[in-house]
Amino acid sequence: MSRLPIIGVTACSKQIGLHPYHIVGDKYVRAVVDGAGGLPLIIPALGDLLDQTTLLASLDGLLFTGSPSNIEPQHYQGPISAPGSHHDPARDHTTLPLIRAAVAAGVPLLGICRGFQELNVAFGGSLHQAVHELETFMDHREPPGATLELQYAPSHALLVQPGGVLAGLGLPAQIQVNSIHGQGVERLAPGLRIEALAADGLIEAFSVEGASTFSLGVQWHPEWQVRANPHYLAIFHAFGDACRARANQC
Repeated sequence: MSRLPIIGVTACSKQIGLHPYHIVGDKYVRAVVDGAGGLPLIIPALGDLLDQTTLLASLDGLLFTGSPSNIEPQHYQGPISAPGSHHDPARDHTTLPLIRAAVAAGVPLLGICRGFQELNVAFGGSLHQAVHELETFMDHREPPGATLELQYAPSHALLVQPGGVLAGLGLPAQIQVNSIHGQGVERLAPGLRIEALAADGLIEAFSVEGASTFSLGVQWHPEWQVRANPHYLAIFHAFGDACRARANQC
C-alpha cells in the first residue's frame, strides 16, 4: 500500500522576546500538502545536533525554503555583508551540509529562493549580494510596501532552457514568474545545470547534474498559491512524484 511521502521543510531560527524559535512560512508547508501531496515535517535549524544520517533515512524529500535572511558570505568567500544585513548562521550550518548529504543519499529536493542559493553555495558557487546595484541586471526585489498579491504577482519573463528538467515537465520556452529577492547567483557551482534565466541573464533555476532523483533549485516562489498556477504546480507535482517513489521503494 502506498503512503504519503514525508517531506522535510527547513526552518529558520528567530528570536522572539527572550526565547529562540524555529519557524517556517505557512505557504511552504501548505505547498507540500497542496502541491506535492506530501506530509510536511519541519526540520529545526540545529546544525550539528541533528543526526543527518538518521534524519535522511526518515525522509522521502526535502524542501529548502525561502527566508528573510541571507547566507553568511564566509560560506562562499564573499565580501563582508552590508550593515544591517540579516543572517541566520544556525540555518546555514544546518542546510548547507544537509544539501550535500541529501543528494548523496538520493533524497529528492527542491530549493526555493534562499534554498536555491543554498544549493549553489553548498556545491561551491558564489552569490551577488545586491543584484539591484549591478548595472547588468534589473531590480529583482518586490515593490516596497506592496500588498502580498502585488509582491507575488508575475514580475518578469523566465526563459526555460531546452532539454532540461523544467522543459521536460512541459513548461513552455517562456513564462512569467514572481520576483522577490535581492541576491542571486554570481558563480554557478560545478555540477549544476542551468534550467532557466531571467531576461537580463540572471540564473533563475538549475538542476543537480548526476543526481539520482529530482534535485532542482528555483529563485522565484512557485509555492505561492501553487494550485492556481499550472507551471508552479507542475514543479511541485514532479517533486511530489519523486518523493512518493522514494516512499514506496521496497
